[in-house]
Amino acid sequence: MEEPRLVKGAWVAKVITLFPEAFPGTLGLSLTGKALDTGLWRLDAIDLRGFGEGKHRTVDDTPAGGGAGMVLRADVVDAALRHARVGTPVDRARWPVIYLSPRGRPFDQATARRLAACDGLTLICGRFEGVDQRVLDHHGIEEISLGDFVLTGGEIAAQAMLDATVRLLPGVLGNAASTEEESFSDGLLEHPQYTRPAVWEGREIPAVLQSGNHAEIA
Repeated sequence: MEEPRLVKGAWVAKVITLFPEAFPGTLGLSLTGKALDTGLWRLDAIDLRGFGEGKHRTVDDTPAGGGAGMVLRADVVDAALRHARVGTPVDRARWPVIYLSPRGRPFDQATARRLAACDGLTLICGRFEGVDQRVLDHHGIEEISLGDFVLTGGEIAAQAMLDATVRLLPGVLGNAASTEEESFSDGLLEHPQYTRPAVWEGREIPAVLQSGNHAEIA
């Protein structure tokens, strides 16, 4: 299978993960998948295990001070970050580096728009009990959360964030107006949607939507 030709200036997502086979996942479907195939954006899944230590490519160790679980090592994550940084802008405004963490700032549509306006980004998918805080502090990494809940790893969160961001890239959606009128774009929830049949199970589409009066519909 031929590699897609990358459009000049295409947006790039680099994802550091212990499970590179999880990508593109749902991102390879529908509009995001078509945009990936046509080179409107590129996805690089970087295998964290390749930067592990020793014969067994160890990436984690027990928490300092005790406790359950394991923690991803600072030196291993640092090596992966340095690899991912090659060829990317130094300016974090142009190329954010983000750790997906439940304690991070909540992800929202404004953040998706900010990320879509960048040249690309690097995402770190955590596992186990998380990442050694020292590497996060050393690199000044931004932490973003999908909500106040805990996943087994950051891969699903990364796909959700990328889906919300990639669909805002020029050329990904056929109708640019849809990104302007949809939920959260003006701080409000999107209105309920209806389609045919006009009457279903005794429930009718609101009359105003069938009136043809565009001012009233708006």
